[in-house]
Amino acid sequence: MTPGTPDFAFTFIEPGHALYAGELELRFRVLREPLGYTRADVAFPFEADSLHLVAHRAGTVLGCVLFNPEDAHGGRLFQMAVAAHLQGQGLGARLVRTLEAELVRRGFNHVHLHARAPAVPFYERLGYSVFGEPYTEVGIPHRNMHKTLGA
Repeated sequence: MTPGTPDFAFTFIEPGHALYAGELELRFRVLREPLGYTRADVAFPFEADSLHLVAHRAGTVLGCVLFNPEDAHGGRLFQMAVAAHLQGQGLGARLVRTLEAELVRRGFNHVHLHARAPAVPFYERLGYSVFGEPYTEVGIPHRNMHKTLGA
């Protein structure tokens, strides 16, 4: 921990965990509510099959990132969210790096994601590369990105 910066606990959880409701609320507030979506639009059909990493302090979820395995070697990072008052302070990078370390430990070697256009530089700093053409998803511009883990 850097002096002057708050520390967080990082925990892998599953739907039904005590922190899961907080994860859903954070995802709604950061990712869906600003676009006019409802709470019902937050959960994905493959939630139970996905790896959920949350950053929390004093029982409050302040960041999260999920990974859905698509085969034995890789899958998709999705629903990356950090509480608005903590954005730009390194928590998102810590979440992604912690998730990636766990994926490597579990034998995964590649990740892809759908990045909102403003988030592309964030992921590029973490070693992700853009591929394919720009497209619109949930009404906003996105880019596909990927990374080989352990490279």
